[in-house]
Amino acid sequence: MSRCVFAGDAVRLNRWMRLLPVLAALVLPATLFGATPPDPVAPARPAWLTGQLLIAAPSMTDPRFHQTVLVMVRHNADGAMAIVINRPLGERPMARILEAFGEKPADAAGTVRIYYGGPVQLDMGTVLHSADYRRVGTLDIDGRVALTASMEIYRDIAAGKGPQNSIMVFGYAGWAPGQLEGEMAQNAWFTAPMDVKLVFDADRDKVWELAMERRTRDL
Repeated sequence: MSRCVFAGDAVRLNRWMRLLPVLAALVLPATLFGATPPDPVAPARPAWLTGQLLIAAPSMTDPRFHQTVLVMVRHNADGAMAIVINRPLGERPMARILEAFGEKPADAAGTVRIYYGGPVQLDMGTVLHSADYRRVGTLDIDGRVALTASMEIYRDIAAGKGPQNSIMVFGYAGWAPGQLEGEMAQNAWFTAPMDVKLVFDADRDKVWELAMERRTRDL
């Protein structure tokens, strides 16, 4: 992994942290704001994919997404955000990662695998993890998987107090309103239900094939 991926410092991390509450706000139910319930005869809204797996079709020609599997963090009328889970970039000492964020590691030991999360803002890091862990700023995805971007999670992982399962990623995938739906109409993606074991435990070289076996919707 090139050194530039670790160029982000605490300022960049804080900027990423500020992004998550904004994304979370996009999916608050309209009923919280006293909106009128939809007319029962009105057309059904699109099927949002938050909490599902997005799988690149074999015909995907974009090299950034060839044979990738992504966790859909958020998907609604305002766009979509997802994290690639099967593009490891290499192993790095946990102490080195903390240093990249301006920390002075004291007892940080061991190494962690770093992943490419998507082509957007590659200098920003976050952690996709099991929902047993929660900090201020943690964004719950589906009750089983969550996303956290704070220095606390890096410190906790270094101290052996982090989530049971986690993937440390740099970057994310993002779509403007209607963009992902347009790609789906072109049969660029399949979908499948969330599979926690596939997200965290499966051999990364086999994740795409295993996800393809689980696909339930061809779009």
